[in-house]
Amino acid sequence: MQVQLRHSPSFTVARAFLSPHEQIKLEGGAMMAHSAGMTLEARSEGGIMAGLKRSVLAGESFFVTTYTAPGDGGWLDMAGVLPGDIAVIDVTPDRPYYLAKGNWIANASTVTVDTQFGGMSNLFGGEGGFGLRANGSGPAVVSVYGAIDVFDLQPGQQVTIDTGHVVAYELNIRFSMRKAAAGILNSLKSGEGWVFDFTGPGRVLLQTRNPSAFAQWAGSVAPGSNPKGGLGGVFGR
Repeated sequence: MQVQLRHSPSFTVARAFLSPHEQIKLEGGAMMAHSAGMTLEARSEGGIMAGLKRSVLAGESFFVTTYTAPGDGGWLDMAGVLPGDIAVIDVTPDRPYYLAKGNWIANASTVTVDTQFGGMSNLFGGEGGFGLRANGSGPAVVSVYGAIDVFDLQPGQQVTIDTGHVVAYELNIRFSMRKAAAGILNSLKSGEGWVFDFTGPGRVLLQTRNPSAFAQWAGSVAPGSNPKGGLGGVFGR
């Protein structure tokens, strides 16, 4: 499977080119268009319990749709929900990835994507404790809100990233999670929440906009809301 990106970086569409009878697995609703002769089957990947874990814990759709190319091959276009870019992650047996909640849209049939617990610190980090684990060999496709940044950390190199901006990272990388500012008052005044401290070697993918922060802002300015009231109006998110 080969993936070609167009309309980058604001409204990116990914086109997967499939060999004869090759399959691709998509998040529900991610398909935009495809060539003639493609067949599809929607089912709970891994069974009912696995589907429930994906939908309830990881925030993805209960059903995964598998598209199969006809005998002469085909193509399929896919896109994310929010405006932004798309990244193609090269998953290998020695480089599995953790995919943050809400970013995965597709993967090759040679890649397995299942629910992954991100740890207790991740659970209380404001972005949810569960995401997806991608392992196997082949491409996995993720959509982001905004543009994509990539950190390829060298051994011992460190970086601190807001949890809402993390899209994916190699499962072999070392990391910890903490409050961005010491003390409740500092957290309120700064408007910052939880951050990851990553230590190389390893790769981390970021999105330049925070979907959770946007959702909070949109809610604050919606009709009937009170954006000026409460701590949220004074200190931000």
